[in-house]
Amino acid sequence: MEFVINNECFNKAITDVSKAISLKTTLPILSGIKIVANRDGVILVGSNSDIVIEKVIHLMVDDEKVLEVYETGIVVVSAKYLSEIAKKLPKDIHLRANEKQVVTIQSDEIISTLNGFHSEEYPRLPQIDETACIKISSIELIDIINQTSFAVSKSESRPVLTGVNLSFNETHLSCAATNSQRLAFREIPIETDVKGSFIVPSSSLNELTKLLKNEVDTIHIFVTDNYIVFKSKTVSLFSRLIEGNYPNISGLLPKETKTIIIMNTNQLLKGIDRACLFANEWKNNNVNLEIKEGSKLRISSNSTEIGKIEETQMIKMIKGEADFSISLDGSFLMDALKAIKEEEIRMSFGGPMRPVLIEPLDNPSQLHLISPVRTY
Repeated sequence: MEFVINNECFNKAITDVSKAISLKTTLPILSGIKIVANRDGVILVGSNSDIVIEKVIHLMVDDEKVLEVYETGIVVVSAKYLSEIAKKLPKDIHLRANEKQVVTIQSDEIISTLNGFHSEEYPRLPQIDETACIKISSIELIDIINQTSFAVSKSESRPVLTGVNLSFNETHLSCAATNSQRLAFREIPIETDVKGSFIVPSSSLNELTKLLKNEVDTIHIFVTDNYIVFKSKTVSLFSRLIEGNYPNISGLLPKETKTIIIMNTNQLLKGIDRACLFANEWKNNNVNLEIKEGSKLRISSNSTEIGKIEETQMIKMIKGEADFSISLDGSFLMDALKAIKEEEIRMSFGGPMRPVLIEPLDNPSQLHLISPVRTY
């Protein structure tokens, strides 16, 4: 194997695939990056068996030649040392690997060698059916992940709740995340022949959004028995699925509503943010919401040791009972409001101990559900 590659492109690819590598792995070869050189480009692969990131470097990037392959081949080399060496080199990198898996890395007069692993020992990528594919724009995919994944559970006691539930049918993709105290849900229209419901680790999806941050591309999604694959022109992420049955989302939605109010999203977010100054002194970040005089919402929090804060905001519209108060986790409420892009929201209350439904006005494709917290 032998090629010369642009320093910046090579370092970016190493950084991307290294995110899938764990230095604590029990399999030594998984501490390495697999490098494949072929006539069309160079492919880098990093894996920890639960997640695999594959990065393709083409010969040309933005009409500029960044890579020249002199000899094809495959080698696996330590991710830690490859990364440390490559980012300290001043110019284009000349990489060679011989039949004994010894890798030589040269830039100007700087030469270093690394002992590689035998590539035959590296785990094979999951086989995917290229004909069964879901297509979605990277921007839409990033949005739907960002608007839901924050609501997953941080506890491993119920593994299915640490993932985001992706459900595909012929016309829609829906994403749901819950930790049993809150729920975030978003739906977008798509066209696909793939049907099914899959639980994807939130850590994989958050890594995916970082990889796709600067990509303006169509993402192809494939599903195997154990993996889901997200693929663009230059990067692929393979994530192991979480086994189990996800809660029935429709069964969680409140059946009765006693009070509905409409508020300005950004104004309410700022008010909740201020109230959270004292809310974090409580176990559940308690923020109290109370309807006053039939047209105002009082937002308050207090700490017996520090002090209290309260403010009132005008309600744009109210329907139903006007005498109402509830206590919610302020951080949950802020997360939900930050995920909503629309200017106004509808908040539906079923009672002081019933979950609150929060929806963007005139947008039924997104909703948030937050359970109340006790004030004692």
